[in-house]
Order: sequence, then structure tokens, then C-alpha cells
Amino acid sequence: MKIGCYRTKSGTTLRTGVTFDDVEVIDLTSVGIHSPADALEQPDLVGRIQRLAARSFMRLPISEALMGAPVNEQEIWAAGVTYLRSKAARMEESDFSATAYDRVYDAPRPEIFFKSLGWKAVGPGGPVGIRHDARWSVPEPELVLVFNRRGEPVGYTIGNDMSSRDIEGENLLYLPQAKTYSASCAIGPWIRVGVDEAEARSWGIRMEIHRDGSRVFAGATQVSQIKRSFSELRGWLHRCQEFPFGSMLLTGTGIVPPNEFTLQAGDRVVIEIDGIGRLENPVAVV
Repeated sequence: MKIGCYRTKSGTTLRTGVTFDDVEVIDLTSVGIHSPADALEQPDLVGRIQRLAARSFMRLPISEALMGAPVNEQEIWAAGVTYLRSKAARMEESDFSATAYDRVYDAPRPEIFFKSLGWKAVGPGGPVGIRHDARWSVPEPELVLVFNRRGEPVGYTIGNDMSSRDIEGENLLYLPQAKTYSASCAIGPWIRVGVDEAEARSWGIRMEIHRDGSRVFAGATQVSQIKRSFSELRGWLHRCQEFPFGSMLLTGTGIVPPNEFTLQAGDRVVIEIDGIGRLENPVAVV
């Protein structure tokens, strides 16, 4: 079961919907669920949404639904250096801070940083940003853990953690500027619910970057390559923290373009994760 935000081709208002078969979207707004966050707070989540969906009279083919980011007031955070490939890449980009990435990969405490407010996240089809003052910008395709306001894991979605590698590599203290800026985070299209960690770890992650009609990069990895367990990441995110509207946590990337590659305006980033779907965004300078 997948929950998301959508609008019809003739409409302007985002509605909440659910799909069970990737064929049709069943409207939940008409039966009192006004956001994905509302849906994720329901007791007996899967059973409750199934019962509400049975009452809904609004349905449309999934091909006619224009998807938005399935997030509103939740905070979005990110974990770094959770894949061995990510550790290597971040050591390569840094002149004098490389050992910090080496140490954090094996340390008990993970790297966790703030990424975006939910309402600032870009949805499917919206432009993701590259900083105008950066020379080396890349997308980072990531599985996203979704938590309700009680800190309970309730689902998974796709995230793009846009990054300015030259700015981060220049000085670790510049990490917020390299990671958090306008259109630096894309989320969507669906939140997959009713799946445990074991199943999610069987999924593959793939990314392609297209430029002027040609594919200029393709890479793939497996969720199973994430070093830390989801419960471990959840515990660190919620340590000394409260999230009254729920939260999302990007879990790191295992797909890194070559060092000579940088995104350009007009590029198109396509990320797919088994079990969830496809997140596609054009690139623009901010």
C-alpha cells in the first residue's frame, strides 16, 4: 500500500490518495484524511486506510494523477556516510577533513544533520536546485525512513539529497551550506507502508542522469549495503529530539557520480527504488 499527495490534471489543490495496485488512486481527502501525515497517524494504519478507501467514491487512473511531495509539516533530516562508497567519495572530496569521514563510518554515533522543512521539499516533476556559487554539484539518491509524531516507523519513500561537493569538501563547517538551500531536497512520489525492514533491505536503488536527450550517468546499489540498522538510525534521530508533526530521515547514498561530473541546469535526475516507485526532477540553478 502506498500513500501520497496528488492532484488531477484539471485541478490545482493537492489531495491525499492511496494506491494498492499501482493502477488507480483512491481519494482519501473525501473521507477525512487531509494529508499523508494524517494518514500515518491512524491506529492500525494499514487496516484503517483500507477501510477508509472502501468508503471513498473518488478514484482515477494512476496515469492521470499528478503527484506532489508526500510531506508537509514534518522535518526532514539525513544520515551521512552510511555506505562504504559514500565514505570513500567524501574522503576524496575533502582536502583536510578526510579522516573525519573515515572515523564516523565506524563510530557508534552516526552523522545526522538537518536537511529541510517538509513544506520546502520538492515533489515529483519539480526542479531541484544547484547552487550558483558551487562548482561541483551532485544528486544523492536515498531511501527515506518515515516516522509519525510518536517516533514510530510507518513507511518508506524516495529522497534526493542534493549536495555541493566542493563547498563541503572545502571545510566541514560548510556542510549546512552544501546541503541545505533552496530546492536541495526532493521527496516522493509515494510513502510505502506495511513493509518491514527485512523487505525494504531487499530493494534496489537506481539513478540515471539525462542531458540533452542522452544518458550521461547511471548507477545502482542495494538498500542492504546501508551499514547501520534502521532501528539504530531511528534511535539516534530521536535522541534528545521531539517531532510533533513526524519526521523523515534520508539514509545516505551508495551511488556517486565520478569526480569529474557535475550537474548542469536542464539535466534530468531519475531515481527508482523497488517497492516505492520513481522520482524524477529537472535541475535548475538557484
